[in-house]
Amino acid sequence: MYILQESLEKRLNKPVQIIENEWGSVILFHPNQASTSTVLMTNGFSDFKMPVHEKHVGEEFNELYFLLPNYWNIEAIENPKFNWVFSWLQRLKNFAIEKNAWYGHGHTFPCGQEMQSLSESMLQNHFILTRPIELDEDLAEIVLEDRSIGFLGVIPIFEDEMDFKQGRGTVQLFEKLRTFNVTEKLDDFRNTVLKSRWKSYLGR
Repeated sequence: MYILQESLEKRLNKPVQIIENEWGSVILFHPNQASTSTVLMTNGFSDFKMPVHEKHVGEEFNELYFLLPNYWNIEAIENPKFNWVFSWLQRLKNFAIEKNAWYGHGHTFPCGQEMQSLSESMLQNHFILTRPIELDEDLAEIVLEDRSIGFLGVIPIFEDEMDFKQGRGTVQLFEKLRTFNVTEKLDDFRNTVLKSRWKSYLGR
């Protein structure tokens, strides 16, 4: 979707790449708000009009993204520690299109039927979608003639955080994440935001 590429380049005043690999087409760029990071984004997901409830009219078109930290080796295509971001962007994109589903802020997904950890260092096994946090200006909604395109960051979360969300609600989980400065930027080194007393509450 070249119009999205052009719109982002105009906003950021810097190049925005579209790259192809074995998992499909993605958008890649360095944001202004997190200059040492890289955005890896779906390409063309916003061509799909998601079915929405009437209270979410205007949120039919989105692109998904990962915010990658500076240590992330985006060129290590053969390394499972890094390449899962490509496959999971495409899996999430394709699932919505094939199932005619809607993705919105706070929606969660297990990492496959087996809910395996994402990699040897990224031990989380669920995702939660969020409106841009660190990139609230760079990825503010883009208004085109025929649609408005929003952006949803993909945050890996732990199983106990997923349980907490189901038990206490989305707002409470985001409050916990915010307390521990968890944003959409990927972090191989973070631990669960839940203390032992919350695990006790969940019966763990």
